[in-house]
Amino acid sequence: MNSIVTLLNDSPVVFLVLICLLGLIIGSFLNVVIHRLPRILEQQWQQQCHQLLGIAQKENEPEPAPGLVSPCSQCPHCGHRISALENIPVLSYLILGGKCSSCKQGISIRYPIVELISALLAVAVAWKWGVSTTTAAVLVLTWSLIALSFIDYDHQILPDIIVLPLLWLGLLFNSQNMFASIESALYGAMAGYLSLWLVYHGFKLLTGKEGMGYGDFKLFAVFGAWLGWQLLPVIILLAAVAGSVIGLGAILILGRDRNLPMPFGPYLAITGWIAVLWGDNLLGAYLRYAGLT
Repeated sequence: MNSIVTLLNDSPVVFLVLICLLGLIIGSFLNVVIHRLPRILEQQWQQQCHQLLGIAQKENEPEPAPGLVSPCSQCPHCGHRISALENIPVLSYLILGGKCSSCKQGISIRYPIVELISALLAVAVAWKWGVSTTTAAVLVLTWSLIALSFIDYDHQILPDIIVLPLLWLGLLFNSQNMFASIESALYGAMAGYLSLWLVYHGFKLLTGKEGMGYGDFKLFAVFGAWLGWQLLPVIILLAAVAGSVIGLGAILILGRDRNLPMPFGPYLAITGWIAVLWGDNLLGAYLRYAGLT
């Protein structure tokens, strides 16, 4: 094992190529998670509601949602099972011309985009921290944030099954002062959740509307647990500005209905990820702008 680590340390190009390939493979799996996990959770919630209300399951209930590992991926149009050769990240999409090999219907370009994002962000993480446990930790966070962002965009949910483990991982890593002190991480997790909780209830009290979901509170707590409380103002400020600009642009340019809910999770995920990599620079710029240094 030590010889492999030494080899990768001595050959950074090889290490980055391997991380890129791993990112593409993980990105392919993330596409499955993004597509299937909300369906799995929805069926679980329905079953729990039936049990609580004492409602018997109907004979014509829909088939159970596919799992995250099996069955194999299928064409959404004709049900053609995607073979291993047709499932090579990015490359298969290009060779097939973005179409199913069986029915020739178009395949969403989102699939290779997710794979490329997964690979490129992984390379950025590996470039910054090299062969280290920090790289492994941030890769887990990075890939989880990609899945959360697309799920929230599609369904306006941030599943606890992904968010809560990230929260505990942040506290675990910082018990060894990986990104922040454990005291800062604990206060950060509390401040992240409670700050948006207060904003949510204040907005609801004033307007009678819900401005965000509880998943946003938990995701903000995740970044507090990973980075400490000091970076939370920077993250929420950048996320709010990005959300406002993009949301206003979607309404004015794309004609989006302003009454439609707009997920906040992707903006938190993007700015939080940036803070993980360049948090010290962002915090320094924020303090200088605020006149605190």
